[in-house]
Amino acid sequence: MHYVFFGNNIQIAEHLKKAINKDISICSNSLRVNNLLSQTSNQKSNEIECCIFFERKHTSTDVHIIKQLVQLYPNIYIILVSSPLPKEEKLPYLKAGIDCIISQNITKEEINKMISFAITYHNKTQTNDTLAECDLSTFKMPPWKRFFDIISSLSAILLLSPVLLATALAIRLESKGQVIYKAKRVGSNYKIFYFYKFRSMYADADRRLAEYKRLNQYMAEDDTGCASMNKKNDTISVSEYDQSQVVLFSDNQKTSENEYLKTKQTERSNTFFKLENDPRITHVGKFIRKYSIDELPQLFNILKGDMSVVGNRPLPLYEAELLTSDEYIQRFMAPAGLTGLWQVEKRGDAGKMSAEERKQLDIKYAKSFSFILDMTIIFKTFTAFIQKENV
Repeated sequence: MHYVFFGNNIQIAEHLKKAINKDISICSNSLRVNNLLSQTSNQKSNEIECCIFFERKHTSTDVHIIKQLVQLYPNIYIILVSSPLPKEEKLPYLKAGIDCIISQNITKEEINKMISFAITYHNKTQTNDTLAECDLSTFKMPPWKRFFDIISSLSAILLLSPVLLATALAIRLESKGQVIYKAKRVGSNYKIFYFYKFRSMYADADRRLAEYKRLNQYMAEDDTGCASMNKKNDTISVSEYDQSQVVLFSDNQKTSENEYLKTKQTERSNTFFKLENDPRITHVGKFIRKYSIDELPQLFNILKGDMSVVGNRPLPLYEAELLTSDEYIQRFMAPAGLTGLWQVEKRGDAGKMSAEERKQLDIKYAKSFSFILDMTIIFKTFTAFIQKENV
């Protein structure tokens, strides 16, 4: 790393040179600083390549020069050398791009500690930024898959247009409300988009959701085969718990740490919500669900690029939120799909499937999807097209 003293006070420059035990180039004007930095700076590098000790003179002139240096050489580290300044006088320098301020009589230990910390902090910040970019490196749709999606969705829309129109008319005649149900869903890379389906439920179905949650087909079961339920501990005293357990309090309730963690695990395992013989479904809705006609508007999602013909089913926001841990994040590194692996592998078992099985099949597809696998899933989808169960 190069060290530069920008100023006229040779005594300060010599003091700094002895303190850091490094050679320091002395520049008395902006032209010399620019010539030196242009020779040594590599703008493609993320490392600090030059540390400038900037002698304070006049605030307005100093700030103008500092801004220019920061703009031209973003990887330099600028230290303002000054007598103690009040807060209002420090602020313009900090806004201009100064990294820190030191006194003219700073000790050897203090200056070395400061420079070491600056380099470590800068490198750590750059590493975190790089890791963040890697973590956010998103799934990219293969060209072959996108080409197939456009051709197949456009062809299907044209071919099935009579069915689309007839279904829309039947829904509108049976019950009031929008023909197309539009809801936010989370697809690949956690991208949120509006998901289209023919409305198969009554218009107030979403408001009645809480009423039917106890009928959830994916309700976790405990070791005895009974659905697990949260229990209030209002009347349980601390002495009733195992003395080795941590007791947690919330308002007028209390529970052990183990019970709390078990409850949270149950909540995560019950991510998916599905009802058997859902009473919210209309008569037309039952028919179009049985023959998967309600899914046809998703052809427009596929044409737009929100989804693919084959992929993992896009999830409602509340379900996707529970699958952000490392063990399940892989399922979002694949396209959202109209049909997928779990649909063709589990339909033969009366539609019964645990939430964990569904998650693992999604992850399996994300890791191993290919053109051959997609064609196999599409072929199997047609054989499982008519569902025997009303789910």
